[in-house]
Amino acid sequence: MRSDIGVEFREILLKDKPEAMLAISGKGTVPVLQLPGGHVIDESIEVMRWALSQSDPEHWLSADPGLTRLLIEENDGSFKNALDRYKYSSRYPEHSQQYYRTQGEAFLNKLEAQLALHEGKGLIRPSTSLADIAIFPFVRQFAGADADWFESCDYALVRQWLEEHVNAPAFLRIMKKYPLWRSGDTPYIERWS
Repeated sequence: MRSDIGVEFREILLKDKPEAMLAISGKGTVPVLQLPGGHVIDESIEVMRWALSQSDPEHWLSADPGLTRLLIEENDGSFKNALDRYKYSSRYPEHSQQYYRTQGEAFLNKLEAQLALHEGKGLIRPSTSLADIAIFPFVRQFAGADADWFESCDYALVRQWLEEHVNAPAFLRIMKKYPLWRSGDTPYIERWS
């Protein structure tokens, strides 16, 4: 969105994956970005990095690349693992939902400390960067697994930071619902600027 790059956009159902999608990425997950010339990027963070490499007007990529990488790796690793088990605890009966939430809270504690260093405005600096944008959707899912608990938890800076991101005009614009794309349909061209 911040890169102001136009994309041909197709809304799909993951339980009914179009053959056209599977033909370009056998992973069968979203997002999938096919660039002119056929190169495919099928990891969210890599799509973000590619877009920002085209245009990064707010300098999201320049915010402490080492710390950015470490936070995103922890988010995509141990936090995502705890998140999946917390959200779908009935599928993981080895432990209680509370146990999985406690595992995820280790990362929330780290985020709270990072936000405290930056006036509550960003994880890496006192403004948004790649780390914030890559991580907040996962925290949003964690918060949604038990909204009552999250609203009263000890992570005041994380709550405020998350609320600012989910209510940002840019996020609200990209969360627009589209009709499902079917083979032969004209895709939407979007430029989320």
